[in-house]
Amino acid sequence: MTKNILIAGGTSGIGAETLNLLREDGHEVYCACRSPERLPEDPHVHGMVFDAADPSKTLALPETLDGFVYFPGTITLKPFGRLTAEDFLHDLQVNFLGAVGLLQKALPSLLKGTDAAAVFFSTVAVQTGLPFHASISAAKGAVEGLTRSLAAELAPRIRVNCIAPSLTDTTLANSLVSSEEKKASSAKRHPLNRIGDPKEIAGLVQFLLGTQSLFMTGNVIKADGGLSSVKLF
Repeated sequence: MTKNILIAGGTSGIGAETLNLLREDGHEVYCACRSPERLPEDPHVHGMVFDAADPSKTLALPETLDGFVYFPGTITLKPFGRLTAEDFLHDLQVNFLGAVGLLQKALPSLLKGTDAAAVFFSTVAVQTGLPFHASISAAKGAVEGLTRSLAAELAPRIRVNCIAPSLTDTTLANSLVSSEEKKASSAKRHPLNRIGDPKEIAGLVQFLLGTQSLFMTGNVIKADGGLSSVKLF
């Protein structure tokens, strides 16, 4: 069945891979992003300008939505003593408040949808203490709390789940994976001895939007190569 799905982001990384999967599935994809001109030319892809730092802009959304995915994120890695209030506020705005603002706009359409689902993104660093992650962990921790609260509030009409990846090979993480040496160093920290592939995470998004996950809501799903739950000695 063709669905109407709103995604925030979609021009790179996990968002772009998810967009491709949704196109292959024959869905109508409404992509809210900063540069809609970078989206593929496809009559089933509908771009609109959206900035997570200022989510107040009115968007032309369809009357009915069956899915919602929020991809925008940040990677602010600094020692705690060097973090500023602006760092914390920026991470909170892009990762949490941007998601809140966009979902509030989409909610009337989602409530009219069929088997509607919303998917947010957290990080492995929320439930696994990692140095230099204080700001992003705080912002993504808010996303995890939002996920569970909305799963309760919006049930049974809308399912709400969250994905918590570890380091994934995307443009956002470029400073951490810009060389084979950096990739190898990061890979060693994971029991599966590699970092994530955006196609893998996109497949999980596809699953959470689909009919095979209809009995799942309020979950924070780890996609982290075992980093948070497995110790190798």
